[in-house]
Amino acid sequence: MPQPHLTTSTFEILGPIMVGPSSSHTAGALRCAQVAASLMEAPVVRVRFVLHNSFAHTYRGHGTDRALVAGILGLATDDERIRDAFELARERGLSFEFIPGDDDEHLHPNTVDIEMEDACGSVCSVRGESLGGGRVRLSRVSGVEVDITGEYDTIFVAHRDTPGVLAALTVRLSEHNVNIAFMRTYRTERGGAAYTVFELDELPQGERLEGLLGELRANENVRVATLIRVPGTVRAPETGNPGCTFANAAELLACCEGNGGDTQQTIGGIMRHREEALIGIDEAHTAMSRVIEVMHAETAEPLERPRRSLGGLIGGEAKRVQDAAGTFAPTLMGAVQTEAVARAMAVLERSASMGVIVAAPTAGSAGVVPGCVLATAKALGLDTDAIQDALYAAAAVGLILTLNASVAGAEGGCQAEVGSAAAMAACALVQMQGGTPRQALDAASLALGNLLGLVCDPVGGLVEVPCQNRNAIGVAAAFSSAQLALSGIEALVPLDEMATVMRDVGRALPASLRETARGGIAQAPSARAACASCGGCAAHR
Repeated sequence: MPQPHLTTSTFEILGPIMVGPSSSHTAGALRCAQVAASLMEAPVVRVRFVLHNSFAHTYRGHGTDRALVAGILGLATDDERIRDAFELARERGLSFEFIPGDDDEHLHPNTVDIEMEDACGSVCSVRGESLGGGRVRLSRVSGVEVDITGEYDTIFVAHRDTPGVLAALTVRLSEHNVNIAFMRTYRTERGGAAYTVFELDELPQGERLEGLLGELRANENVRVATLIRVPGTVRAPETGNPGCTFANAAELLACCEGNGGDTQQTIGGIMRHREEALIGIDEAHTAMSRVIEVMHAETAEPLERPRRSLGGLIGGEAKRVQDAAGTFAPTLMGAVQTEAVARAMAVLERSASMGVIVAAPTAGSAGVVPGCVLATAKALGLDTDAIQDALYAAAAVGLILTLNASVAGAEGGCQAEVGSAAAMAACALVQMQGGTPRQALDAASLALGNLLGLVCDPVGGLVEVPCQNRNAIGVAAAFSSAQLALSGIEALVPLDEMATVMRDVGRALPASLRETARGGIAQAPSARAACASCGGCAAHR
């Protein structure tokens, strides 16, 4: 199987570009449903969603319900019609219902069972897991355990467990000059229903692909043969030199320092070269330009035109911080950090009103990185190329935390979201100020350590309170950690160890403090009273 440190794209860390309010509960949920619907030969006409764990407790406040329906309809993560998904479904004749399931510690915190019937009367059930940052996995199809993440082009075949059927299928692939990287067959029982997943090095294109799928479907034992493409994933690279690859901070630092021990490359430069080898120079430039474009919009528009969130708990706070800067910035946060905080809070306002944002690394923490990077770049007079390199540096730290810990609040609490975002931003700030890669990684460790143990307790299951204010605190942690590191203060605990600590602390947190809205601030009497009158859940029915 492909190694995640080789195939995870920068734009899975700085992404997806999506409609808020939650990368795992909105974008990830949409992608689970989108992939599930692709397994059906005809349009889905009836679907039931059974939600588990965190999904079950927060699906209305997080917009998970609308996102799931939007995924069945085929909408993209940045399509602003997601907020109108229920109306679109009714117009298209799609019947849907939501069933909150029981908590099950054996399931991923963000799990949904999607039970579908299509226009031809075929039925299929799919279990999807939202892994954080918009990444997803299919773990069950019609009761059979599978593992589909999308790193390779994948053909999914449902068939009878009949002697010779696998040989016939592989012969068809061979006749089309398709090389099988991995093949796994799952079956309910001997001679019963079976499912084979072919992960392929490359696919024929256009009519040749349709011809191959048609030939597979023509087998009398085959019920379904379809191409699965999991949105947001990057195929394993075929060839090319990715340069220095890394799975942790120690390996990243070695890449930067080279064989001689002197710093040769920035963290952003290493990550940029890695991405260009993964998806191509032009594609990487286009994707990063799009990220920056959306970051400028998401940090500016709410300051010019404040808008109340869907739940009504926030709206206008970012502009109030900006307007009061002249009075308080000189003696408190300073001009640049004040602007960074206002921008960060603006992103959460845009997200909470189901506007388009960049999850960096998640929607709930999406303001920290763009707030820090854009405000500092403006103060330093940095050009777009320097901003790109800073964002690549942030993504490198996000990749390390994704691989070795978690960036999902349902898995690790808010330390995994705002804590990770603060670590990413701190690394970028050090690089923008001309610091060394070692100082940048020290800053990331300091920031993460300063937010260790932060719980995820969204009031009413809405990504509004305390999420917006915690983005402001994430900015403060990033700025202070960067200045400490640049001043020569080293982190006693290196980033790799801090990632492990954060992972273990997240596992120790009770479920009530991991994005279920059943603990922490969410259970304070004032918060419960505000939630009861905000109408947020009703707005999602």
